[in-house]
Amino acid sequence: MKDRKFILVTGGAGFIGSHLCARLVKDGHHVISLDNYFTGSRENHVSGVDYREGHTKDIEKHVPETPDLIYHLGEYSRVAKSLKEPALVFDLNIIGTFGVLEFWSKKKCKLVYAGSSTKMVGARADGTHGRDLAPYTWMKAANSELLQNYAHWYGLPYAITYFYNVYGPGERAGVEDYGTLIETFRQQYLANQPLTVREPGTQTRAFTYIDDTVNGIVLVGEKGLGNEYGIAAKEAFSLIDVAHLFSDDITMLPPTSTTRAEAGSIDTTSLRQLGWKQTVYLPDYIKEVKKQKE
Repeated sequence: MKDRKFILVTGGAGFIGSHLCARLVKDGHHVISLDNYFTGSRENHVSGVDYREGHTKDIEKHVPETPDLIYHLGEYSRVAKSLKEPALVFDLNIIGTFGVLEFWSKKKCKLVYAGSSTKMVGARADGTHGRDLAPYTWMKAANSELLQNYAHWYGLPYAITYFYNVYGPGERAGVEDYGTLIETFRQQYLANQPLTVREPGTQTRAFTYIDDTVNGIVLVGEKGLGNEYGIAAKEAFSLIDVAHLFSDDITMLPPTSTTRAEAGSIDTTSLRQLGWKQTVYLPDYIKEVKKQKE
């Protein structure tokens, strides 16, 4: 067994956070989750995890202990929706993350931050870069820069990961709110409903299975240092092609102001150097979903 560590996971009751907590407990670590249950759920609780409810801006109150490692996943995480509620994003992602950084600077442990891969997206036809698409994307990019400065200013160990369209058991549906695309497609397909795709449908994304994502997060926690740990499947699919993998019953919806053509630059070199490998591929996952209707 690996050395037992005291690990704090913010957002531990969320989709990715709950899978991470399960893996860390399985590996024998002492795990605390701090979650405000904005999108997290008590249904995601994992046996053996110490769950604490609260805002990350109050992290010192909720976690008086000194962890060996912090995984900071507990932030608002939707692009288009953030245009409608920038004050909420500021509260959760700027004020909340500042609280985490202050906590980190006092505890002197390692911090692994879940950055946003949208900052890798180049300019669209209108000149808007990925980081400037919405309040969420700008604040996440700013947080990555602030974190790196904190590391420099106070001599702190850190690593930043970038997720790419994570899917798998425990996802939320309803992309108009806080859900994810693959789970929305899955539920629409199983309910015999048309799959809804934003025009033009040719926009591409790299879809990465939850277990592969968690394997990457854990590797970075154990061995990674610095920025740019992309955790992504090697192949990208257009949204319309993904929909067709499920069904030909498709309804096109108008694009939003945050629609972007590509997934952005994906570099998994640093992660692969730590030993990471992709093990699950989207078409195989969809085949297993479709077997549920046979």
